Amino acid sequence: MTDIGELLRKGRLFRASGDPSGAARYLAEAAEHAPRDRTVLTELALAHFQSAALGKAERVLTTLVDLDPSDGYTRLLLGRTLSRQSRHADALPHLRLAAAITRDPEVEAEVARARARVTTTREAPPPSP
Repeated sequence: MTDIGELLRKGRLFRASGDPSGAARYLAEAAEHAPRDRTVLTELALAHFQSAALGKAERVLTTLVDLDPSDGYTRLLLGRTLSRQSRHADALPHLRLAAAITRDPEVEAEVARARARVTTTREAPPPSP
């Protein structure tokens, strides 16, 4: 039997020591054994985000949103993940929900930045031929 708690502990240690890719290996194994454990999935999403494995982070965060749509932190992290992929229009609804849930001024600033990028992207001239 796999000790999920031990895998989680090792993953956290690797993340804390600045090795999010190493952390993701332990946390992915823990997630295989506990695919609905929000703590494991959140740590895995953070490890993927910090190691710039943004597609993987997005998939894990989407699972977390499905598990608990009212989790403001998950919404924030998903919004940041999408923004980091220059998908600002996709990020905006998640960031807005995170701001509404958390009432955190820093999250509201994230919303403003994403909104500005969406506006800038839409108003940008088409590329020249």
